[in-house]
Amino acid sequence: MTVLLKGLRLIQDGAILEPRDYTFENGLIEEVLDASSREFDQAIDCFSFLASKGWIDLRCGLGEPGQEYRETVESLCQSLSASGFSQALILPNTDPVIQSKSEVDFVLTKAKKYAPQLHVMGAVTKNASGEDLTEILDMHFQSGLRFFGDGTKTLANPDRYMKILQYLQKFDGVLFDHAYDPLLAIFGQMHEGEISTKLGMKGIPNIADDVAIQRNIEILKYSGGRVHFQTVNTAKGVALIREAKAQGLKVTADVSIYQLIFSEADLVTFEPNYKVKPPFRGAEDRAALVEGLKDGTIDAIVSNHQPQDFDSKFAEFDLAAFGMAGLQTFLPAMVKLSDELSWELLIEKITEGPERILSTSTPSWTIFDPTEKWIYGEKSNQSLSANNPWFGTEVTGKVKYVFQKGNLIKTDD
Repeated sequence: MTVLLKGLRLIQDGAILEPRDYTFENGLIEEVLDASSREFDQAIDCFSFLASKGWIDLRCGLGEPGQEYRETVESLCQSLSASGFSQALILPNTDPVIQSKSEVDFVLTKAKKYAPQLHVMGAVTKNASGEDLTEILDMHFQSGLRFFGDGTKTLANPDRYMKILQYLQKFDGVLFDHAYDPLLAIFGQMHEGEISTKLGMKGIPNIADDVAIQRNIEILKYSGGRVHFQTVNTAKGVALIREAKAQGLKVTADVSIYQLIFSEADLVTFEPNYKVKPPFRGAEDRAALVEGLKDGTIDAIVSNHQPQDFDSKFAEFDLAAFGMAGLQTFLPAMVKLSDELSWELLIEKITEGPERILSTSTPSWTIFDPTEKWIYGEKSNQSLSANNPWFGTEVTGKVKYVFQKGNLIKTDD
């Protein structure tokens, strides 16, 4: 099938190119200089569309196995395609935890028949409890895993942290670190600050993250290895990672897109869909995150997609589960940020940035309309969960097509 893409603007090499005609044929997109001299099976008017390499999400939650009511492999892959993502790194926090060859192979085998390419993060401690190590070498040599971490759980034991870094150096593995001190954050429900004081809620102070990041960087200096800090959310955390990079340490980092959209002030209504971990911070932290993206301290933006069932989320605020379903609202969130951060930078943080971290590249493309308005609700939702504050509202920015595994997939049917 040969498709003509008329007047498409590519985001490529840090620039938005002028509108041009392209063909999609045999899984490849190529510029065509004279479309009138050829025949095509289909022609698509791309007047208002932008296109880029396929998007990559480095932090994506899954329910299957064990919690299929939250998200299955099938529903996750459908959500990824509808959201423009061609690759995603899956967290190990399922039931059972993804901590051995059998669980890894289960997820990867089920995912093969779907368009997105899934990477699996293997748990580094049994049941992601932070203590006994899993069979790290077996998961690597038997299933090819290179990415390890405890996902939504923190690695608070410094001895285990050091040993994990030493193990991973045997095959150039990467430790994905959700760094915070669990005792400093204990019982916390939101960011510790003026709003939490007014609401009478136990807060999670910035120092919970800052102390953990600083400690883990010092361990990295001692043991060597590679660390990717996930969901960085404080000004000092950004500064510490910036300094570590300047010292030549093998450090990368990402930020959840909702940290750039929402703030602690959004929690005044006690809306449980705003309850996330790490929590929304204040204006100073957000400004530091933006600067970190601009100067390259932060390498990637992630969805931090954490699907939750209705009963887990819609309860008293202090009893509600943490997490936000964030895939299909990712493009609308980028639309809100595009003036401040630019499309060129945003796309770099979900393409080239993650590619460098994963050492991967696939010939995939995402085509989207940043101006189209649509209702994110029951009819359009591809996930099995709906724990998002924008659910049931009109949003702007729609993914139109993805080119994946040699196929043209229309995503807005």
